Amino acid sequence: MIWLYRLLFFPVLLLSLPYYLKRMFKRGGYGKDFRYRFGFIKPKGKDNPKQKRVWIQAVSLGEMRAIKPFLEQLKDRGDIDVVLTTTTSTAYKLALEMYPNMVTEIGLFPLDFWLFSKIAWSRIQPDIVILMEGELWPEHLHQAHVRKIPVILMNARLSDRSFKRYKKLATFARFVIRQVDLILASNSQDRDRFIALGAASNKVHLTGNIKFDAAVVNPMPYSDRNILKSEMGFFHKKDLAQPLVIVGSSTWPGEEEALVLILKKALDIGVNCRLLLVPRHAERGNEIRQFLEKQDLSFHFRSDSKKAGKECFIYVGDTTGELSILTQVGDIIFIGKSLPPNIGGQTPIEAASLAMPIVFGSDMSNFRLFARDLLNEKGALSVKDAKELFLALFELIQDGHKRIVMGQNARTCFQKNEGAVKRTLNELEVYLKS
Repeated sequence: MIWLYRLLFFPVLLLSLPYYLKRMFKRGGYGKDFRYRFGFIKPKGKDNPKQKRVWIQAVSLGEMRAIKPFLEQLKDRGDIDVVLTTTTSTAYKLALEMYPNMVTEIGLFPLDFWLFSKIAWSRIQPDIVILMEGELWPEHLHQAHVRKIPVILMNARLSDRSFKRYKKLATFARFVIRQVDLILASNSQDRDRFIALGAASNKVHLTGNIKFDAAVVNPMPYSDRNILKSEMGFFHKKDLAQPLVIVGSSTWPGEEEALVLILKKALDIGVNCRLLLVPRHAERGNEIRQFLEKQDLSFHFRSDSKKAGKECFIYVGDTTGELSILTQVGDIIFIGKSLPPNIGGQTPIEAASLAMPIVFGSDMSNFRLFARDLLNEKGALSVKDAKELFLALFELIQDGHKRIVMGQNARTCFQKNEGAVKRTLNELEVYLKS
């Protein structure tokens, strides 16, 4: 099976190259340390020869943030040496900012071709490999297998799309999954999916989603939130009343237009409110700017300068890594990638940790179980389209008591899901101990 994968790797890579080149050019930053893509990473030696070297691969921005409490625990042990790799340029930038003092080396994950993977493995020489969520790269797993290095899939999850794809390639899926020594599932649905694809049930354990442990738990002081609102042009000391702030969190195309229209309708009937837009992909800034230039409300982009400098009705947080900070000025939050035709949903975890009333679209399949719990606990509202979104947001705008109760319910639901890092470390102890 591995030889078939190797034979098909470059033809498939060439076919998909135009898409990825366009994406890389649009997002930027992919030229930095490009040699790592071919395996040329060289971490320094261990501080102590008795330390175990753990190679952790976290593919994107969300996973890179999520592993912070896990990395802190590993560093506190003193007997673990960590090499951290990632795939996207934004996650790489964030890792270099957040973890230079927590890990031995930060690099980019090599292309999953035999030669490049073998070079990286010969240089890193890990004792344990940890992959985040769904990072099942066949060559990478094969290199671990031939070296008899244990592989752990941590915070393991499979999206609806990935699960359907693996089911169509059942033999391949079984081959890949059975090379993983331990699967630590983020929820019961994902546990069942991995077992259905061929994983041995005794190798799949339910530990929960570590993103709950990495979410914002302690909100910033009220005075600091006012300073941030003032920076955005939402609030000034001379103002008698603060405006209500609607947050569009990790929005996707079409969702910004729906939220701006809702803002206009609210302002037209005399509601004192503002809109904070934080697009999921900062590189969509120009696209959003072109749209905003065609309407009448004042707006400001954080990438131009942090301070709006004047009264501002729409503030666009088109920067990377600031969502958890910017979100804290909000009174109501809409979760992006959930309003049709977008599907899957972005994370509502941080919003719940901040006790914010949450609204999302009809497709939250990426966070299906937690979204279901939020709805059951009355910490969130689900809407089918832009019209229902307006009705839901307008109801919350008018009812301050309901906002408070929903926020408290969301926070309670969040707290029930904490503790995944501790459970994960307990499962890993047999591999981590010297």
